[in-house]
Amino acid sequence: MIAELTLTSFLTLDGVTQAPGGPDEDTSGGFVHGGWVVPHFDADMGATIDGIFAQAGAFLLGRRTYDIFASHWPKVTDPADPVAAKLNALPKHVASRTRSTFAWRGTTHVRDVVAEVGALQRTLRGELQVHGSSDLAQTLMAHDLIDEYRLFVFPVLLGSGRRLFAQGVVPSTLTLVSSQPTGTGVVYSVYRRRGALATGNVVLRDDGTYQLVAPSQ
Repeated sequence: MIAELTLTSFLTLDGVTQAPGGPDEDTSGGFVHGGWVVPHFDADMGATIDGIFAQAGAFLLGRRTYDIFASHWPKVTDPADPVAAKLNALPKHVASRTRSTFAWRGTTHVRDVVAEVGALQRTLRGELQVHGSSDLAQTLMAHDLIDEYRLFVFPVLLGSGRRLFAQGVVPSTLTLVSSQPTGTGVVYSVYRRRGALATGNVVLRDDGTYQLVAPSQ
């Protein structure tokens, strides 16, 4: 059985994913709004994240997200911490064009993620999870490789910053599996890949009423 590839991402209402965790997390491009997740994090969100990590068999990360994780999670040594326990113990695969060696235990380099991701999925029990890693996520989306999207949408507008859904995304239709708000207004939604983009047309009948027409009709 091939492990599923899942993407978990924090994003604002206008689609920004850059530097959710702190002001200095990622200031590239002159971004000055880092840390927008923090005022909205609550027990609901924490429990959901813990449940996501419980399903992990390995992690596939972009180099930038890997560096952020590697600077923090190895320092969390509590074996009862559900996020740290998984990140520190499970294999971590880093897609990078600029580096090939990594100090965090259990980390390997992925040179060509599109060519290699299938082999990674075939070796796992549990999910191959992508967290953050917006550049990597866009490569995976451009090749239609993500099985499930887990999106935390925050009630925040930024107007600038790196976005998750940028140019190059394959037009497609997703299925909404579930959606629920947290106590602070974050909406957590799970979508699964469904297939090619479905479109249609709205036709005005002679009697003044409307008819929805699918392309196949």
